[in-house]
Amino acid sequence: MYCNSCGSALQPDQSACGRCGTAVVGRIVLNRVEHHVKLLGILWTVYAVFEAIGACVLFIIANTIFGRYNGDHPAFLHPLMTGIAIFLLIKGALSLMAGIGLIERQRWGRVLSLVMAFIALLNLPFGTALGVYTLWVLMSPQAEAQYLRMATSA
Repeated sequence: MYCNSCGSALQPDQSACGRCGTAVVGRIVLNRVEHHVKLLGILWTVYAVFEAIGACVLFIIANTIFGRYNGDHPAFLHPLMTGIAIFLLIKGALSLMAGIGLIERQRWGRVLSLVMAFIALLNLPFGTALGVYTLWVLMSPQAEAQYLRMATSA
C-alpha cells in the first residue's frame, strides 16, 4: 500500500502516513501504472526538451555553415539538415504532448506515449531506455484498464 498524497509505503495497520501525516481511510493501494506514470510523464517532457535543443542546434548549423553554397560542400546538405531539424522539432512537440498527457492522466496520453516509445527505441541510448521503460509500464498486463481507471478518476 502507498499513500495517495506523497507515495510513501504504508504498512497494513497504519492509520496515518508516517511521512506526510495524511489519514489512511480504508485501503489505499496504488497500482503499478499509477506508481510510475508521473515519473514517465516527467521523463517524456525532459526528452522533448532535449529533442528541441538538438533540432535548434542542427538548424543553426544548417543555416550558418551550409546556408550559402560556395562550392566547399555538397548542395544537398542544407535542405537535408533543415529537414532533419524539422523532423526533430515535430518529434519533440509530440514527446512534450505525450509527457503532458501522462502527467494530466489524459486518455490519449497512454496511446501517444506508446507510439512515441516505439519511435524513441531507435534513439540510442536515452531514447531506447525511455522507450523500454514506457513499454514496461504501459504495456504490462492490465495496464490499459489501470490507466483508464486513473484517467476517469482524474
